Amino acid sequence: MFEQMENAGLERLHFACDPETGLRAIIAIHSTLRGPAIGGCRFITYQSEADAITDATRLARGMSYKAALSGLPHGGAKAVLIKPSHNFDRKALMESFGRFVQDLGGRYITAMDSGTLTSDMDSIAHTTKWVTCTSQIGDPSPYTAMGVFEGIKAALKHLNGSDSLQGTHVALQGLGHVGYAVAQMLYNDGAHLTVSDIDQVKVLKAVNELGAKAVATDKIYSVEADVFCPCGLGAIINDHSMQQLRCRIVAGSANNQLEREEHGELLRRRNILYAPDYLINAGGLIFVAMQHAGQTDAAISAKVRQVGTSLSQLFQQADQEGRSTHCIANERAETIIARAALHSAA
Repeated sequence: MFEQMENAGLERLHFACDPETGLRAIIAIHSTLRGPAIGGCRFITYQSEADAITDATRLARGMSYKAALSGLPHGGAKAVLIKPSHNFDRKALMESFGRFVQDLGGRYITAMDSGTLTSDMDSIAHTTKWVTCTSQIGDPSPYTAMGVFEGIKAALKHLNGSDSLQGTHVALQGLGHVGYAVAQMLYNDGAHLTVSDIDQVKVLKAVNELGAKAVATDKIYSVEADVFCPCGLGAIINDHSMQQLRCRIVAGSANNQLEREEHGELLRRRNILYAPDYLINAGGLIFVAMQHAGQTDAAISAKVRQVGTSLSQLFQQADQEGRSTHCIANERAETIIARAALHSAA
């Protein structure tokens, strides 16, 4: 476990177990050098405890990079709650998790993520002040979607000289809160959609409301499209999917899209423009961080729209240097964090 922490660059890895409520929680804190670590709280089923730990550690680093590249005064962390297989009191479990967060003394601020709701954040807020995305604050998903939409337009402009979505074909994987919001924005600007999701109700909704074409979940990678937009879970750019991709751009909201670092380089060699996930999907983090700091909706929206500008600059640098976008983004984030470490040591 310590080797896994070192490889991920984690500062701390915390565990909590409460048999009375069924809570089994992991909080991975990657960095607090730039301020309190901030990151969502996942509440999903895992095949094993080891898988849950791996998910938390990988996601925590991405949150640090996301905060650094967005210029937010925060480090990154991620919480994972292993969903009980038996009946449980959801409110009591979330309140127990809130006590776990409170015990960390402000090192970690929790928020919504896969499997959690604003009502869960309300329950957590009963036992800790270190929480955002409550019903009073709101759901970050629309802001994540806004950033992804701006990022897709930036990628199209980089390749085509125009950010027009009219007639553009987007293959969108995953129609959750963020994915469906992205699909609506794309449709409203004239894009044609091909979609997939394990939930056929969501797929049917996209077909009926957005004129989307539906394909099986294992066929979405091979759809011939301008943009492949992954909005589900991670590691979907892997050895298997790489052989199937027939797109010019990979740009979506999913975290940890690259199964391994070398897949980013393989995308570059295939002339597929990749928008690094922790940059294009930063809108949600920008929302929760700025809301927690008391910023206005107008200021938050303006900051989220800068995601497209940041990606445009990254794409230009990648072309100039002949390197993959994710390597440059990694270096930028690590440089920002390293400067914070030097300042802290001074």
